Amino acid sequence: MKKVEAIIRKSKFSDVKEALHKVGVNFFSYWDVTGQGHEKEGHVYRGISYSTSDIQRRYLSIVVNDSFEEITINAILKSASTGDVGDGKIFVSDIKEAYRIRTGEKGGETLN
Repeated sequence: MKKVEAIIRKSKFSDVKEALHKVGVNFFSYWDVTGQGHEKEGHVYRGISYSTSDIQRRYLSIVVNDSFEEITINAILKSASTGDVGDGKIFVSDIKEAYRIRTGEKGGETLN
């Protein structure tokens, strides 16, 4: 099992959610977050300068079976990209085990 974590623009969340559902990833958690990045490029909107490094983002946490890792990553990459600075990041890590609390089941079947 893999844990896919993505930090994306809030404005792209609906597109990412739809793309994930289309490939069969229907369960994930998300949070609104603020972070600090390397880029210091700013944008001006209605006369106010905004830094792209401290704009609100959405953080997604998705646990998938190994066979869904690449599918999940590609869905996020294609749907979250604008081509501009600040599109986000994806992180992948191994998950040792998963348990379904209701039944006590363990392993990859708990993700279905």
